[in-house]
Amino acid sequence: MARPIKETPTLYGEDARRFEYAIEHPQAITLEEVKYAQSIYDSVMKNTTFQF
Repeated sequence: MARPIKETPTLYGEDARRFEYAIEHPQAITLEEVKYAQSIYDSVMKNTTFQF
């Protein structure tokens, strides 16, 4: 049986400011990072079989 989902905590003070800044200024990723992530994804999907 599933457990109930808890409420999301509210951020205050410096934590809230850092979170807001991170949302407004996302870090850019390089093409190398995208290709690396895609290669990992492809590897996992190649080695995995899902039977539904």
